Amino acid sequence: MSGPQCCENPPTLNPSCGSGRLEKIAGLNAYVTGLPESKLTVLLVPDVFGYEAPNLRKLADKVAAAGFYVVVPDYFYGDPYNPENAERPIAVWLKDHGHHKGFEDTKPIIEALKSQGLSPIGAAGFCWGAKVVVELAKCGLIQAAVLLHPSFVTLDDIKEVKVPISVLGAEIDRMSPPELLKQFEEALAAKPEVDSFVKIFPKVSHGWTVRYNAGDAEAVKCAEEAHLDMTEWFVKYLKF
Repeated sequence: MSGPQCCENPPTLNPSCGSGRLEKIAGLNAYVTGLPESKLTVLLVPDVFGYEAPNLRKLADKVAAAGFYVVVPDYFYGDPYNPENAERPIAVWLKDHGHHKGFEDTKPIIEALKSQGLSPIGAAGFCWGAKVVVELAKCGLIQAAVLLHPSFVTLDDIKEVKVPISVLGAEIDRMSPPELLKQFEEALAAKPEVDSFVKIFPKVSHGWTVRYNAGDAEAVKCAEEAHLDMTEWFVKYLKF
C-alpha cells in the first residue's frame, strides 16, 4: 500500500499554471502543450496530486520545447489526493482511483490521439502514474516508456514489458528501493530484445522529479537531470 513517502511535499495545485491549454480528450480534461504538427506525442501520467501540479506542467512545457506534443490527462476527474482531508486517507482515496482505471482511461486517449495523426506515442509515469505506464508498456500500446520513482510496479510487471523502457529511481525510496530497482535492471538485461535503462539517483527521495522545492538549487539540479534523461529517451525512441 502507498505510504506517507508517496504523499510527502504536496504541491500547491494551480489550474491556470503552464503555457499550454486545456482540452477534452476522450472525455477527460487534459493539459496539452506543444505543436500537434510535430506528431511525436508524450503522455505524462501524474502522481496522486494530479495534472494541476505546477512542476509537472512546467516539465510538460519543457518536453514540448524539445519538439513533442505533450498531453497530461486529469485521471482523477477533478479529485486529486488531498492530504489535508483526514477523513479520506490515501488508502481510501486509492479505492476510487485505482491504477487499472487509469490504464483503461488511457486506451481511448491513445485512440483519440492516433485518430488525429499523433503518433508515435510515448508515456512517462510518476509514482502512481508509473503503474499505469508499465501496463501500457506490457501491452505495447505505446512506443517508449519512462518510469520515475515508480510505485506499485512489480518485478513481474517489468518482465512483461515489450517496449523500450527507462526506470529513474531514487536512493531514498520505500516504494521502489534500490534493491528492487536492481532486480528490475537484471530482469531487463535478460530481455535483449527490449532496450532498457535503469538509473538510481543518489541522495534524492521518492517524488524528487516533480515535488522538488524550486528554491533549492541542488534539488532543482537533480530533478532537471532526470528530466533530461526522460526527454532524451523519447528523442531516441519516438521516431517515424
